[in-house]
Amino acid sequence: MDDQLVWQEEYNIGVEIIDKEHQRLFKIINKLFMVDGEEEEEKSRWACQEGIKYFKGHALKHFVDEEKYMESIGYEGLKRHRHIHRNFRENILPALGEELEKTNFSPEAMGHFLGVCSGWLIGHTLTEDQAITGGKVSKWENLLPEEQLKAIQKTIIRLVFDMFHLESQVISDAYGGEKFGRGVYYRLVYGAERSEKRQEILMVFEEKLLVNTVGKAMGLQTNRLDTILLNAARYTARQFVGRLMEHFPEWDSYDLKEENLLTYEQFRRVFEREKPQVSLLFNTGGAGYFAYCAIAPHLLEKGVGVPIQKDNALIEVEQYLMKREEEAARDAASNRRKILVVDDSMTIRQAMKQLLRDDYDVTLAESGVAAIRAITLNRPDLILLDYEMPVCDGRQTLEMLRLDKSFAEIPVIFLTGQGDPEVVKALLSLKPAGYLLKYLKAGDIKKKIDGFFEKKKI
Repeated sequence: MDDQLVWQEEYNIGVEIIDKEHQRLFKIINKLFMVDGEEEEEKSRWACQEGIKYFKGHALKHFVDEEKYMESIGYEGLKRHRHIHRNFRENILPALGEELEKTNFSPEAMGHFLGVCSGWLIGHTLTEDQAITGGKVSKWENLLPEEQLKAIQKTIIRLVFDMFHLESQVISDAYGGEKFGRGVYYRLVYGAERSEKRQEILMVFEEKLLVNTVGKAMGLQTNRLDTILLNAARYTARQFVGRLMEHFPEWDSYDLKEENLLTYEQFRRVFEREKPQVSLLFNTGGAGYFAYCAIAPHLLEKGVGVPIQKDNALIEVEQYLMKREEEAARDAASNRRKILVVDDSMTIRQAMKQLLRDDYDVTLAESGVAAIRAITLNRPDLILLDYEMPVCDGRQTLEMLRLDKSFAEIPVIFLTGQGDPEVVKALLSLKPAGYLLKYLKAGDIKKKIDGFFEKKKI
């Protein structure tokens, strides 16, 4: 998961009170990315808890202020906007909070929280908030009436229990396409005889949900997707949608016309282009997340996805799995050295990331405690550690690392703004892998880091 949300000019809607609060929420999310909860350390859990409370408090205050502004200008979309806020406040946040508490703030639960909240924040800012000043049209203006959405929600919850013996709950009735863990994105297109009417269904499954349901039902001893499991999941999803349609007479005459497995980028293109009639996100109490979206019938753009048919099903599934593995490898940047930059200055952190990111997988931490959590979740090949940090300085951080046998061998290069001989002597007495003066030219810093890794190859 990326460790920073980058504020873009396009997020501004031109209303100062709203734009400032959006930027503040981005900063809070970024701090939570830095914390990225680690379940074995009490301080880390406390930092996560306090950070999440802080985020919730600001988000809820922002909703109130934003609704007051919309009311003051007579914004016609206030009712819809207020419903989306209420959905986030009363459904999404409590469900994510419950998962965090149940798992003792596990990295996976923190990943869900950060993924859903950051995705929701970006999507909501770019669509619904832009619509306040006429910048964009609301994405949710074509949703089905509330009573119909409730009926679909209840039917899906009942089917999930009937088919998989899982209790599920709606987290959001305005799911915006946010990522929640490693997913499978599946598209189904249904049409009726002698009619141009079509129904396009997008279903998103967290990988572990498919393993926990379809995989277990088949007796497969696996914790990852393979060709057999993915094909079984396809047919199970088709049965699920078929049974759902049986409950609604107006859908019962529809037949499956096309199916596709999509990458996340393809899914986003389809999702962003269309205005959904139904867009629901569900949690199954720890087994995994899934989303059900019904979109106005439109054909996919050329090249977005290959229709799966009898003569190409095997090769399409195999190629889809290969693409997922390739994407995962790129995301993990497994072929690049990992560097953790620890500095209390955001300017230094961002400058180092800008300097190194083309050749290295760079993670950032703003304190010694945050560094320990970052190392636990994503072990680096090198730590660039600020020597003059407040509270927990470079010396103390290095001592903490060396107390843990699993971290003790990670090389540490100190970053310092002081070239004074006494300071250099003090930091060298700690026997780091080296030190770098912050005021060196960027090219010289990069050369020294490249040289460090070159020496390790010898």
